[in-house]
Amino acid sequence: MLFNRMKKYQLLIGLLILARMPCVELKGQYAPNAKDANVAHNAASGTGSREAQVGVVVPLTITGGVLDTRRAQPDDPSAPSLTAGFHVLATPQLKLGSHWYVYSAIQVYSSPFFYQDKFREDRYTEIDLLQVFVGYTHAWGKATLGLKVGKLPTAFGAFPLRYDDAANPLLDQPLAYTLLKLRPDQLPCGVADFSSQPNVVFNCGGPASYSYGVQPSTLYGLPGAETDLSWRRVDARLQLTASSPANPRSIFDSGRHPQATVGGGFTIHQGFRVGISAFRGPWLDNAVIAFLPPASNVGNFPASGLGFDVQWARGPWSASGEWQRFVMNYPNFVIAPATSFGFVEVKRNINPRWYAATRVNYQQNNRPEDSIVRSAAPYVPNRQAYEVAVGFRPNRFQLLKVGYEWMIVQGGPQTHDNVFGVQFVTSSNGLSKALK
Repeated sequence: MLFNRMKKYQLLIGLLILARMPCVELKGQYAPNAKDANVAHNAASGTGSREAQVGVVVPLTITGGVLDTRRAQPDDPSAPSLTAGFHVLATPQLKLGSHWYVYSAIQVYSSPFFYQDKFREDRYTEIDLLQVFVGYTHAWGKATLGLKVGKLPTAFGAFPLRYDDAANPLLDQPLAYTLLKLRPDQLPCGVADFSSQPNVVFNCGGPASYSYGVQPSTLYGLPGAETDLSWRRVDARLQLTASSPANPRSIFDSGRHPQATVGGGFTIHQGFRVGISAFRGPWLDNAVIAFLPPASNVGNFPASGLGFDVQWARGPWSASGEWQRFVMNYPNFVIAPATSFGFVEVKRNINPRWYAATRVNYQQNNRPEDSIVRSAAPYVPNRQAYEVAVGFRPNRFQLLKVGYEWMIVQGGPQTHDNVFGVQFVTSSNGLSKALK
């Protein structure tokens, strides 16, 4: 245990040292599709007028944050309301000629840092390899093709493309990317198993363990392969992964169930794009196979997601929004648990240093029905969240964000889950080197 902690802190110190190196402007931090892959390519080319054929760049985003909320007190009445945490995101990128590149993302954070962490009184430091993949891009006239293989961000939804603290104008994530009180490794007997308690416990099969729920669509990586295609105003993507976005598994796990995610979009005019994405496939763990009805398997109880997204920008204004619906199937249910999420986010650049932003979220849960009765209320309480934030840039590498979030929970206390937060974000190319 002590050795693992020492390794974590050694990695963190190394990342901080890289952040102190001379900085160059970060041209691209993420390659979500074939067109934008060229941006990540150029980021590894150095800053000279002649583009390098081989180069490496290691962008860093280091964030320190303070949260003030009473969210953890149902889990532990003695939990302090005021806590501090940190988040480090390193995205090493390697350019390998005019078409090939390697992209990766490594995250180190302390809990609680994210707003979702404050619902429980857990303290830890964690390191995650979010992404690592090999990419290829090629352009023919107005068409661009991209291929990626490795640990990829899910192709479902739009927010995973900008979960970096420097790219997110607010402090929290949309509700759709927080935990849902369901789990794939235990089976509920019926509607009576659903509860608003912090721990999710189902009673009709599965290993005894503690769980706070699942993200219906992960923000982290999935092993797989993806093809991206853009032509004029149209873009499309097809992703084949080793497991569901609702239950990400390692390529080495025996319980993985391959499936596809598709998405696409249309740019109506410059600065205005609409998109759609969807997935469907098995999501239950193999640990519950022995408890399934006779002659059935986990493929008979899929999870599905359907999402629409929009992005708009004009002058100092920008806006984005998503609507998503998830259905998580279990045996013993006539109507499976289902949840709809939606958010609209607006940002206004006041001047080069200041901006203001707001996000309005909702979460609407259905009333499942088992073989005997239909739930009289949603399986978990419906929620609405309203967040506002102001950002100040002392320089092009640093950002101070101050925000407040109101959370309205159906049947719950009206101020208990509100959060006041402060984040100080520093971004840099900790290392940038042209090799050829």
